[in-house]
Amino acid sequence: MDSPETLAHAVMPTFRAVAREAGALALRYFKPGLKTSAQVWNKSGGSPVTEADMAVDTFLKAQLGRLLPEAGWLSEETADDARRLQKGLVWIVDPIDGTRSFASGGLDWSVSAALLADGIPLLGIVYAPAHEVFYEATRGGGARRDGERIETAPAAATADLSVTGPKPLVDQLEHAVGTFKRLPRIPSLALRIARVADGSVDVAVVSSDAHDWDLAAADLILHEAGGRLAALDGAPPAYNQPDPVHGELLAASRALHPRLIEAMTARWTTARR
Repeated sequence: MDSPETLAHAVMPTFRAVAREAGALALRYFKPGLKTSAQVWNKSGGSPVTEADMAVDTFLKAQLGRLLPEAGWLSEETADDARRLQKGLVWIVDPIDGTRSFASGGLDWSVSAALLADGIPLLGIVYAPAHEVFYEATRGGGARRDGERIETAPAAATADLSVTGPKPLVDQLEHAVGTFKRLPRIPSLALRIARVADGSVDVAVVSSDAHDWDLAAADLILHEAGGRLAALDGAPPAYNQPDPVHGELLAASRALHPRLIEAMTARWTTARR
């Protein structure tokens, strides 16, 4: 296999073009403010999936598979193949992250895709077609939004922090660190984390049961923008595991992240005494 740097340089232009085509495909079914034109049904766990999710997934699997035939594949909408665990390269894909938002005409959904090399994100793209916003990153090469370099917001006083995520976790954080600015929950986890990367959000929290496909691309974008995504014990996500599910997570700048984790840990320790 080529070095990660050589591989990233060779693959990224086509990867970028494929992601844009995938977004254009999803937009054919999307109606801003209205119910999608795509058929909608529920998966076995009760979460919705649409005709658009499946069409985008099929497109990405074919195009990215052609780009790197040797790579494994893990997607929300494809039956898992354990052979990915033996692969040095693995595509991690969520064809439409934020399906409920997409299906109801909300703008906050994205196409999220990453390439892992030896279990670590090497390339990542989070594309929000309804906003016409395109995030990308390469390991060691920085993060960009619509071609411009991005970085996380400077650390601010607690009262000035903007925070998004599910209410129970936002409540926990507020009890630990004090009052801050609450933003509406962003339905797409990938987009939620990417907005921390570009500084438009200071902190994003993620409830348990997020999967690799929700996180891997945005994790790399955040990392390259000077941020950190980690569990509430400070451990970073481990990708391409037999069960690609994660616990509660917090995304923030590298300067802010340990401060928040320390405050939450101290509160839990005191509460248990």
